[in-house]
Amino acid sequence: MKISVFGMGYVGCVSAACFAEQGHDVIGVDINESKIEFINSGKSPVIEEGMDELIARVVENGKLIATMDTKKAVNESEITLITVGTPSKENGDLDLTYVERVAAKIGSLLANKDGFHIVALRSTVLPGTTEDFLIPVLEQNSGKKVYVDFDVYYNPEFLREGSSIEDFYNPPFTVVGTHDPSASSKLDELYGFIDAPFFKCSIKAAEMLKYVNNSFHGLKVAFANEIGIICKRLGIDSHEVMDLFCKDSRLNLSSYYLKPGFAFGGACLPKDIRALKYKSKMLDCESMIINSILRSNDNQIDEALRMIFASGKKKVGLLGLAFKSSTDDLRESPLVTLAETLIGKGYELKIYDKNVSLAKLTGANKAYIEKEIPHIESLLATSVDEVFNFSDVIVIGSKDPDIEYIATMDTDKVVIDLVRIVGDLSEAGGNYRGLCW
Repeated sequence: MKISVFGMGYVGCVSAACFAEQGHDVIGVDINESKIEFINSGKSPVIEEGMDELIARVVENGKLIATMDTKKAVNESEITLITVGTPSKENGDLDLTYVERVAAKIGSLLANKDGFHIVALRSTVLPGTTEDFLIPVLEQNSGKKVYVDFDVYYNPEFLREGSSIEDFYNPPFTVVGTHDPSASSKLDELYGFIDAPFFKCSIKAAEMLKYVNNSFHGLKVAFANEIGIICKRLGIDSHEVMDLFCKDSRLNLSSYYLKPGFAFGGACLPKDIRALKYKSKMLDCESMIINSILRSNDNQIDEALRMIFASGKKKVGLLGLAFKSSTDDLRESPLVTLAETLIGKGYELKIYDKNVSLAKLTGANKAYIEKEIPHIESLLATSVDEVFNFSDVIVIGSKDPDIEYIATMDTDKVVIDLVRIVGDLSEAGGNYRGLCW
């Protein structure tokens, strides 16, 4: 394929050289003349292991050239990758100046170019940028219509400095954001040589993915460092602890707890986090992440309450009461907190949880619920239908398959789903509302 890459910084230079190595004809574009001279002389403008040798090979065999001539680059390519920088503004927002300049230039050149062209943005941008910013600039300057006269994709990169060539050829996956994930494109073919999963998704999801990745990476580093400080002050080898922690790929290093939904609860997590938070305070550790976990968890309860309040209705049915499905454990259940708050606000409430029965509750579990909701017996329903018939708002707090049908019904009742009981949102009823989806 014939590819042009706008922006010969770190991502652009590596991408251009690696695609050229695969036999594509690549034109690198930059406004910095020294970068152009470096590349055309067979040298890398970025410091990266293996890049000098790689660029020397692809320049020598004529597969990579660099230029400041944007017209040549667009006219002699079928795919354009935008890899210019998106630095931070003082307020933390992204500066899209370089993206705008390049998009305006590409658009003006597409105005007079025959044939269909593909533009793929690889620069890291916030969700909505491609559709709400890049595409309008391209359309305005070209006088052409996206998805009719040219295509636009968002193609995030996952390159790490120091191992970028290895990362390019062996990524965890390749992701392409597109307006039509079911359609094939030249990008499918372009990345066909890479032996890694290939995913197509919405453009906004692809844009968001990069921020989720990097935020989680930063979170892991900061969390491990907080644990390290606590361990050091307790005379514990933090690397021994974290090496053991990482051995658990079932829960610790897995997707298990990474599904957006309602707050956590139960007898262990809240208690243990509070204890570690207290110990950290006694050791004079500023464990800001650990200290914020329970506050963040409480916010999920507050968000559910805001959705209920916004309905404007006062009769609420709660399907689920235990801290998670398939248990009767009510201790520190966020659903109990939700119910208690609604009662305190004057809402009428009916609750159904097939695993919860006052007759079966004993010991600490029974003492806890009687303390939190003294008149719980009068609120408990004996069936889903009883809750449904009573309520104007139905809150789904359990993944019990027996209640999934509620979320798919076309009903005038407001249905608020806290657990994503419906996998395919296209099947949800007209009054269905998800907590964070």
